[in-house]
Amino acid sequence: MKVVLATHNPHKVAEFQQIVAQTRPDLEIVAYDGPEPVEDGVTFADNALLKARAASAHTGLTALADDSGICVDVLGGSPGVFSAYWAGQRKDAAANLALLLDQLHDVADPHRTAHFNSTIALVTPEGQEHVVVGNWPGRLARAASGGGGFGYDPIFIPDGQDEGAERTVGDFTAEEKQAQSHRARAFTELVPLLERL
Repeated sequence: MKVVLATHNPHKVAEFQQIVAQTRPDLEIVAYDGPEPVEDGVTFADNALLKARAASAHTGLTALADDSGICVDVLGGSPGVFSAYWAGQRKDAAANLALLLDQLHDVADPHRTAHFNSTIALVTPEGQEHVVVGNWPGRLARAASGGGGFGYDPIFIPDGQDEGAERTVGDFTAEEKQAQSHRARAFTELVPLLERL
């Protein structure tokens, strides 16, 4: 089965392809080259559905779209749906990360809790729509670490690591990230829906 992933972000395409290869090798994720809709939703689900509907309509294929971001508890869940634009409209990942670290510079470690959210929308050419959510809890480091991942990965320390061996997602291998990430968790929720198509 061929499914189009409604994103022009090559990092997301590669990440989804790796996740799918581990759980649904019969599913072929193809990149989307059509027009991008304006992401003017106020929730992750709103934006994921906007993108999936546009990609399905443009390609005639079943479409998946992920809208994701980092939600910081002390900031009331921000940057949240605005994660990609936190430092302005240029979608500058380095500037976004630097701004978030600056905003939290005097926040004590116990209050640096956060989670990554991935909301995936599935839209079929026949108009069926489904939305699933995956959350990855953790906290934010005081400085970026590691050369892996993208976006806020270098400052996110996932829960569940051994004491004293805590690493950011930037320090993870691609395989480690794909096994635990918010997208992997959301995709696990999506598998039963895909099996029914």
